[in-house]
Amino acid sequence: MFDDEDDDFDFESGDFDPDAYRREQERIHNLPIYKKAVEIADITKAITEAIDPEKDVMEIGQQMLGNAYMLAAKVVGAEGGDLYTLRMECAVVIKIHARELTSQTTLCKMEELAADKYLQLLRDEIDSFRLLFIDWVNGFDKENDIQDNWGLFY
Repeated sequence: MFDDEDDDFDFESGDFDPDAYRREQERIHNLPIYKKAVEIADITKAITEAIDPEKDVMEIGQQMLGNAYMLAAKVVGAEGGDLYTLRMECAVVIKIHARELTSQTTLCKMEELAADKYLQLLRDEIDSFRLLFIDWVNGFDKENDIQDNWGLFY
């Protein structure tokens, strides 16, 4: 199926610049939205570690962690993809996971899985993230794109 003589998408090992890669990773990790996403993941992890597994019959804690971890991952994906359509796709996924996580805090409260004050802290941080998200998305360059013929975002 694959020919070993493929050109590997024109990638040459000499094309990789480790210093440029490090600088780009540093830039992304210093973005306020990325930092807030990591903070949300840390708070979520602390909350879920305190949940009694015997009471968490629906494994809400694991679902919360999955949603929280997707935030930073998709910020990195959007920044790495750079094209408007790819960035918007990541933004939509971020919004969905953030909203799911917010909903799960309500479920945790109803099921008495975690202390209200910690769930409120997480909700407050998600709301701070939402404000950063709005600014971040508004900074996407609509002109930097290649239409993908799916009809979204146009």
